[in-house]
Amino acid sequence: MTRKEILDLFKETNALLEGHFQLTSGLHSPQYFQCAKVLQYPKNAERLCKEIARKFSANSIDVVISPALGGIVVGQEVGRQLDARTIFAERKNGKLELRRGFEVSVGEKVLVCEDVITTGGSVQEVIDIVRKNRANIIGVGAIVDRSSGKMVLPNLFATITMDVVTYTNEECPMCKQGIPIEQPGSRIANAN
Repeated sequence: MTRKEILDLFKETNALLEGHFQLTSGLHSPQYFQCAKVLQYPKNAERLCKEIARKFSANSIDVVISPALGGIVVGQEVGRQLDARTIFAERKNGKLELRRGFEVSVGEKVLVCEDVITTGGSVQEVIDIVRKNRANIIGVGAIVDRSSGKMVLPNLFATITMDVVTYTNEECPMCKQGIPIEQPGSRIANAN
């Protein structure tokens, strides 16, 4: 898919939001990518995730793992296309961990999938889980990389890379203007 096709898909599904948002990282932004709105349509999920699956198809991926909640749909669809086992890590007491009997074995080839990456915090937590289990990180696949390619993650591939401005609470011009803030993410944002 081209960059324009991907952005058009986000706009058509009202998934590219404009306003004043607090991201899961705690940072503020005038834009928010609500991937769930795009991925609610299976054909959209299939098209976007095909780009990720294509990138890693030659790597014989054993396991696709995602951080809950946002990455689950992406990981499931990429795993389906790669015919790989698909699992997710979820938060317990604020920390991502494997639950529900999921495991990663020594030497397995693992692909980490996420919907949107801004600071990479959740993805890094998942990478740490995989490395602790002595499996091999083949790469990271995401629908949106909001860092404009500045993230340092192993073999990162995103279907679209954006340079979306973010602010701390103290420097946020929208806060200074008194514009109400929204938290559309799947978990409570970190205080920043």
